[in-house]
Amino acid sequence: CVKQEEADKTAEQAENMSFSGVVSFLKSKESIIFNSVIALLTIGGQQLFSVFAFSCPCHTTSNLYYGLAFIGVPALLLLIFGYVLNDQTWRLITGHSQSSFLQERSRRSCLTRYKIICLVFCTITGRALVAPVTWLAVTLLNGSYYVCALSEFASVEGYEFFRNLSIAERRKVLAGFPCTQLVPLNLTRIKDEVTLYLRYQSQVSGWVLIAIVAVTVFLSLCLARFLSPLTFLHLQYWRSYVNNERALFDKTMDKHSRIIAVQHIKKFFGFSPQSKNIKDIRIPSRLDWQQVSGLDLLRKVTEDHCHYSLLHSWAEEDPADEKYLHVDEDCFSATQTPL
Repeated sequence: CVKQEEADKTAEQAENMSFSGVVSFLKSKESIIFNSVIALLTIGGQQLFSVFAFSCPCHTTSNLYYGLAFIGVPALLLLIFGYVLNDQTWRLITGHSQSSFLQERSRRSCLTRYKIICLVFCTITGRALVAPVTWLAVTLLNGSYYVCALSEFASVEGYEFFRNLSIAERRKVLAGFPCTQLVPLNLTRIKDEVTLYLRYQSQVSGWVLIAIVAVTVFLSLCLARFLSPLTFLHLQYWRSYVNNERALFDKTMDKHSRIIAVQHIKKFFGFSPQSKNIKDIRIPSRLDWQQVSGLDLLRKVTEDHCHYSLLHSWAEEDPADEKYLHVDEDCFSATQTPL
């Protein structure tokens, strides 16, 4: 029995070690996993757009605007969302305070500051570009948007049918090529050849975009590692420290803010949700309710203090009217009984 228990403990320890190893590996590849998830979600969204939302108008001039809108506007929105959803963006904006800037008057310190700002901005931009670049690449590889946008500008000088047509008539006929039901039977072969050529251009452009992005990312990473003053292991330790600090800071910040909020609520009502054996409760006056009602804005901001809500502002003052009501044990016991 003792040997069996020791064997079970050993197996459990080995399992825990393997699980912790997997967790540590995933944490070390957090950025890659995050970018991969974003890319997969973008690919799925693009496919849904192609099936349910995209329908080429097959009309002169409208094709170009419609196709370019489906290619460029989602990419622009994804880029904006990438900036907005990144906490580093707001850290960079709110951290660039005027007071600290004025304190650093030397040219060298200002230059170093701007270098750091540019480095952080490039890092933020690199992560924000994952989704829009994925959208552009998948869209070009699909080819439908490109064919719709540039169908009326296709080169058809080698086809006898178009030689006697004016430029306007030629563009009108070519604009209908993305819609099979609008193409006459005698132009079916020409339509297929023109569509294949446009898809060829689109897909080649997509692969060129992917190659350029891949080479740029690889060279940027190599340059960043080469210029970094930290060794490989030191850099790993730095990332581990930053992740642990952020996690612990968030937990402590939540607990700290909860404690302060409880103190303010207790001052307003005379007790808090964690209070036991409540003997007296405070009756807020009409003026108290008016002071804590409304929008929660930073009404007071100074160099070393600010009020985070109306209740916070009220709690910092000394209310003139302090009316309390005694609570009987029967009433308190009734509140503990579920309805």
